[in-house]
Amino acid sequence: MRELPEAVTRLVGQGGADKFLEPHHIEAAHLVAGIFERALLRQRVTMSYDPARIGGQRGRNGQAELADSVENARTALTRLAQSIPADCWGVLCDVCIYNKGLQDIEAHRQWPRRSAKLVLRIGLDQVASLRGLGANAVGRTCSGLQSWLPERPPMFRDAQT
Repeated sequence: MRELPEAVTRLVGQGGADKFLEPHHIEAAHLVAGIFERALLRQRVTMSYDPARIGGQRGRNGQAELADSVENARTALTRLAQSIPADCWGVLCDVCIYNKGLQDIEAHRQWPRRSAKLVLRIGLDQVASLRGLGANAVGRTCSGLQSWLPERPPMFRDAQT
């Protein structure tokens, strides 16, 4: 897993009371970055000698060779983008994926100071709630043993008596 962007690590804070982002926000940021990495959407910066990319196979665009995990990650990323407000998704992408600073985002979008910080937290809250992440750990409501196998008879009947 790659490191968190500098903009997110600065918001975590050192002490207990001055934290702006909680652990479930950090986990949501990791989740967005991880899904993007699995989707293989990062731009290439070097030459690729793949025959599908250099014209070795005519009529194919290389999409057929993608693994199912890449396709699933792209689908998950699309669903995540559709379920979050557009401004929140834009800030999440800029910070968690492209590693932009909050001041750069505010300057580019002509937002007031510290507004990108709030939009980032709202976006991370939305991702956390969609993925079932919360500030407090909550276990299952029923903790009984569940199995699809029938109960096994004892191996040695004499040993039990």
